[in-house]
Amino acid sequence: MKRRNFIKRASLTGLGLAVAPSIISCETETEKDKKAITTTTPVFPIVVATWNFKNATKAAWEVLEKGGASIDAIEAGCRVEEADLKNTTVGNGGSPDRDGNVTLDACIMNKDGGYGAVVCMENIAHPISVARKVMEETPHVLLAGKGAEQFAVEQGFKRENLLTKASKKAWLKWKEKSEYKPIINIENHDTIGMLAIDKNGDISGGCTTSGMAYKMAGRVGDSAIIGSGLFIDNSVGGATATGMGEEVLKTVGSFLIVELMRQGRTPQEACEEGVRRIVESNPNYKNFQVGYVALNKQGEYGCYCVHGGFGISKYQEGKQTYIKSNSYIKKA
Repeated sequence: MKRRNFIKRASLTGLGLAVAPSIISCETETEKDKKAITTTTPVFPIVVATWNFKNATKAAWEVLEKGGASIDAIEAGCRVEEADLKNTTVGNGGSPDRDGNVTLDACIMNKDGGYGAVVCMENIAHPISVARKVMEETPHVLLAGKGAEQFAVEQGFKRENLLTKASKKAWLKWKEKSEYKPIINIENHDTIGMLAIDKNGDISGGCTTSGMAYKMAGRVGDSAIIGSGLFIDNSVGGATATGMGEEVLKTVGSFLIVELMRQGRTPQEACEEGVRRIVESNPNYKNFQVGYVALNKQGEYGCYCVHGGFGISKYQEGKQTYIKSNSYIKKA
């Protein structure tokens, strides 16, 4: 290693300073060691989420700041959006399907690779919490429809009408023409996906949604499906998705991104490759949105999308920021 780099790094370590992730190129005289070695100084804890869900990331951060586990932070953060009646794409107050029924999908993954999910669940306001119960209290990983609802009630969750007056009014208005034409960054803004690393460096993630507005009854998107809407590998990192779920499902997008990070890609590079795979396989890509966010074991993050307008919320070192994503369309 160059002497100046060694001295600089040693002095920072001695002072005990928290520094951002960095890459140091190590130079040696042996042929096998010529390759640059990547070293990082992780900055934990951290939470990132799709879109500008500031209240959700704040709730998650409050858990992490107190030394809580990442899985608890994920559940707390996602529950905030599930309870927000103004958010018509997640939880209570979500837009219904074509028959006027609000059906919810959610999944959660912990540091040990545990996974729980519910799909097409009605009448239960917090699917993220039901998904965690599936993971922790059953021998299964995925419950659907009435079975998921029955399980939730048995676990102490209360049934309630999730179709608000505002959502019902919008649905009745839609029925006048019944045109199913998703609008980029509006109807496709259908998911909160969240990733968090706690003080111990353990990663968890969650996804929760009411799905595409006015979808066909029984439709399930990517959000609750492991490897598509969400994937966590505690030795590598995690990724989550938002947007047109059908396209994410067809490319198993979140799993792909984590595997790319395992192979040495940065979170940003991996997200860009995930979007590229979708674009190259579908010539209709200008008519839909997909966005990814990824977080690696070092606390480095990245995000990328097909169209502009997507962004992520980040909470780290007591500070919340909103980061706009670059898009494929701008580069094309």
